[in-house]
Amino acid sequence: MGVELTALHWIYVVFIGLIIGFMVKRRDTTLISILGIFLISIAATSSLTGSVSSIFNSFIYAITELLPTILVISIIVAMSRVLTSTGINDVMISPFSKLIKTPGLAYWTIGILMMVISWFFWPSPAVALMGAVLLPVAIRVGLPALGVAMAMNLFGHGIALSGDFIIQAAPKLTADAAGLPVNEVIQASIPLVFVMGLVTTIAAFYFLKRDLKTGKLNANTGLTANPVKAPNEQDVSLLSSKQKRFFALFIPVMFALDVAAMSIFNLQGGDATALIGGTSVLILLLITMVSHKNKGLEKTTSYMIDGFQFGFKVFGPVIPIAAFFYLGDSGFAKIIGDFLPKTSHGIVNDLGVALASVVPLSKEIGAITLTTVGAITGLDGSGFSGISLAGSVANIFGTAIGAGAATLTALGQISAIWVGGGTLVPWALIPAAAICGVDPFELARRNIKPVFIGLVVTTIVAIFLI
Repeated sequence: MGVELTALHWIYVVFIGLIIGFMVKRRDTTLISILGIFLISIAATSSLTGSVSSIFNSFIYAITELLPTILVISIIVAMSRVLTSTGINDVMISPFSKLIKTPGLAYWTIGILMMVISWFFWPSPAVALMGAVLLPVAIRVGLPALGVAMAMNLFGHGIALSGDFIIQAAPKLTADAAGLPVNEVIQASIPLVFVMGLVTTIAAFYFLKRDLKTGKLNANTGLTANPVKAPNEQDVSLLSSKQKRFFALFIPVMFALDVAAMSIFNLQGGDATALIGGTSVLILLLITMVSHKNKGLEKTTSYMIDGFQFGFKVFGPVIPIAAFFYLGDSGFAKIIGDFLPKTSHGIVNDLGVALASVVPLSKEIGAITLTTVGAITGLDGSGFSGISLAGSVANIFGTAIGAGAATLTALGQISAIWVGGGTLVPWALIPAAAICGVDPFELARRNIKPVFIGLVVTTIVAIFLI
């Protein structure tokens, strides 16, 4: 299972280490990411002009990949602006305000609802649905926006996506690569998903409560641009009380119809997100025209501009680091060209295969290796691109050990998706960060310790299950 590692692979590894180090030290990673792109390009092409051009081309590629997320976040924020300016938001959240009284209740309620919705429709549309309604409630009872983003992240992009019990896209990919029935992988993943989810969310909640108590975490920690405006910015005269109540009921009904349509027409992932985004635009247009009347046309554009400014402000710092990490997967050929070895399956996958090929075979080493391989392949920010490799490696280890192929497959899947699916890689967790108006890098830093603890405990449990 050997693989040819070149200078490109080692440059990539060095810059991964530098980027992680800079993030831990709370320093900006833009310069390091751009330097990494340039050095990888010049090592591959030996062309100065081509390497300089690759910096720009990598930005274009990253923006293209991220654009659907940028758009839906911008539209949701634009809609939230009109809801707060008209006072509809206050009417919408009043029922939840009666139920959610403490930061703890806010954390667990938002997290569990996020997990359930994400099981059926995946996390991105669930973030859009949850954030607009429950973020203001959580903030009012004392849970900072960063805590809301963590709850949506860990329960949605973590627990729901790593198990993927309903849609079954993740277990299908890993099971096929491991040569196992998908039901076998799902059954093996249930205890691991449960352990990982429980340990990580409880650890995250403990750290949240501790830092709130000591004052290390407050309402402004990590905030970049809170999409929830203060009450004194609301123009409550725009709508009558009766109109506000109507729209407060109308909006959830519209999103409930979206959920029904997703189920009936089997809309998932990008299709589901597009439906949420389109519905948000229609809601924005309708409320703006009713509330602003003759000025509605101009105000519609104003709200949209506000949303797009917010979206690109949040995504701006992320584009360079995303551009670097996309070089680890299919982006390399599109940005730089066909300069990897003929047997290569991408820099990240090559590194995972190389690691698996040099470690000794035992169930302990097998479990640790699958967790590590999953985490490495998750660094491209997809979570899904490397899980086929995790399945293949699990098959090899399971055959050599003589047992535990399904458990190893599930472990690799969980590790890859928790790291790359949206809890640790900054651009993958942007939907939750942007909706909550927090810095994605700060959110990634907050997630590192609980996710690491969860992976360690889950790996130990997997060793006993093999």
